[in-house]
Amino acid sequence: MNTPPIVSAQEWEAAHQELLVKEKELTRARDALAAQRRRMPWLAVEKDYTFDGPEGKVNLLGLFQGRRQLIVYRAFIEPGTDGWPDHGCRGCSMVADHVPHLAHLNARDTTLVFASRAAQSDLERIKTRMGWTVPWYTITDNFDADFGVDEWHGTNAFIRDGDRVFRTYFINNRGDEAFENTWTYLDMTALGRQETWEDSPEGYPQSPPYEWWDWHDAYGDHEPSRWFGDPDPNNPNDPRPPRNS
Repeated sequence: MNTPPIVSAQEWEAAHQELLVKEKELTRARDALAAQRRRMPWLAVEKDYTFDGPEGKVNLLGLFQGRRQLIVYRAFIEPGTDGWPDHGCRGCSMVADHVPHLAHLNARDTTLVFASRAAQSDLERIKTRMGWTVPWYTITDNFDADFGVDEWHGTNAFIRDGDRVFRTYFINNRGDEAFENTWTYLDMTALGRQETWEDSPEGYPQSPPYEWWDWHDAYGDHEPSRWFGDPDPNNPNDPRPPRNS
């Protein structure tokens, strides 16, 4: 490894303070972006959507569970995804592993749910195996296609005004990284995420993105997923985004 220089405590502190200036700039830029996001126009949801849930059928308004805001993550935990029927998509499973205690979101009048195309019996089975407790619904119509999550994961935000529902924002691809603090922890370490797309000193350990990810109960024992790797440049319908996008 071509490691950085070994320095004195005073030199280390000076380097840290220099980087801290840029980190504070990033924090302020993130705050400014969030402020702009809060000023995004709202899009009225005119169609009625139906989901299967643990207690039966429910519409989009019902997903709010009486709260004002709703966040819906579209997870590929369903037939046809890698690892089925014991698991679903490794990346979506990693997102599910990072769900916070929902009481904190609920305290801000916000509900978080996941949605997939698997039947409720399959979702409950996999949730039990993986220890997930987030409310999880089955998509039964064109909800995923209408909201840009029929071929790739993504997170939609909604707000309601009485019985009217509005779409307020949408994040997908690397935007969903914000919901996985594994990346935040790794990014502050000397070696980073150890993935080939990163700009690291020569000789640092790196492996292709996606390929090292695994279900939390299966590390060290898997075959590469068909979803791993960069998109096929010869296939315009390949939904996988470039890792550095």
